[in-house]
Amino acid sequence: MNMKFAIPSLKAGTSLAVSAVMLAGAATMLSACNSKSSGDAGAAASGASGATASATGPIKIGSVLSVTGPASFLGDPELKTLQMYVEDINKQGGVLGRQLQLVHYDDGGDANKANSFGKRLIEDDKVDVLVGGTTTGATMAMAPLVDKAGVPMISLAGAVVVTEPVKKWMFKTPQTDRMAAEKVFDDMKKNGITKIGLLSETSGFGQSGKKETEGVAGKMGMEILANETYGPKDTDMSAQLTKIKNTAGVQAVFIFGMGQGPAVATKNYRQLDIQLPLYQSHGVSSNAFLQLAGDAANGVRMPASPQLDPTALKADDPQKPVVEAYNNAYRARWSQDTSAFGGYAYDGLMIAVDAIKRAGSTDKEKVRDAIESTKGLVGTSGIFNMSPTDHNGLDMHAFNMLEVKDGKWTLVP
Repeated sequence: MNMKFAIPSLKAGTSLAVSAVMLAGAATMLSACNSKSSGDAGAAASGASGATASATGPIKIGSVLSVTGPASFLGDPELKTLQMYVEDINKQGGVLGRQLQLVHYDDGGDANKANSFGKRLIEDDKVDVLVGGTTTGATMAMAPLVDKAGVPMISLAGAVVVTEPVKKWMFKTPQTDRMAAEKVFDDMKKNGITKIGLLSETSGFGQSGKKETEGVAGKMGMEILANETYGPKDTDMSAQLTKIKNTAGVQAVFIFGMGQGPAVATKNYRQLDIQLPLYQSHGVSSNAFLQLAGDAANGVRMPASPQLDPTALKADDPQKPVVEAYNNAYRARWSQDTSAFGGYAYDGLMIAVDAIKRAGSTDKEKVRDAIESTKGLVGTSGIFNMSPTDHNGLDMHAFNMLEVKDGKWTLVP
């Protein structure tokens, strides 16, 4: 049976009501919860509310996110989303009669800090489940910890390496970098493009994307004629783009990165007057990219979740009410535009809560098994169908292809 999260539209100042139609068929109201921050150097305040935990104690949701630093435009909406829904779930009564408690640390985009905070969440805070980290580097730094301790973790990072090969305790909500490459190449081939230049970031996400793009290229009959990289802190990619521009036969350029780098590269691209189609990965799935790149973003194509253009969803698409309600609620609460990244956090929390409810407890092995058996769960990123061989549960169809026109995301027919 399919599960749907139906979230009514809210006006500012009103409470969110999050409902779930469970696999067992019982419609149960998810509740809004108390968000607690771990007060420590590097720990981010997580918006505690005054709800009182039941006698059995709170269910602890641990999270390490990049709320500051180079990946802050990913981590900030992720934290705000978790705060918003944790608080609201508690207001509606909690989960299994218990309040949720969000215990959060900000790694600032530093994988070493993510490892330290992950260890603290597991050993000191004794969390029941982890939702995070923001980046592939942070996630992989925590992966050995959750595997050793036996704690379920739902990552918000995009690289396929997070879940391939399958790791017993690790799951993820974003579409993978492999799916992004497949979606981009599919669109290129429709437009007669088979030879490209690739520019990828040297971060964990960028390098995983580079590897997956290279692998997908061979399978889809694409040729990478120029293959350049840039560092996450680089402020000018003109040299790399000039090499690509001067490579004979290149028909389009694909940039694989996140944070400010892709926006800088897009500006450099226009400054060099490169007259070739430009594609980005899902690592820039937010309006922050449009703001950073400015007019240079016009014409850029990229695969993205429906949040950036919910109108692309048909009226009878089960994702439509979920995406629209999430977008409306987030904007009402924070007076900011939504992004795919906040949606990843929404999906992660809902998958965790659903699994705890179906497990009937916070027993970590039972919750892990319940996450792995998730079927038909409608999220903002797609409809999740997990299995013992697939800890992501999405496919390429979870992406739409968008193009920037007049500073706005538009659906590519």
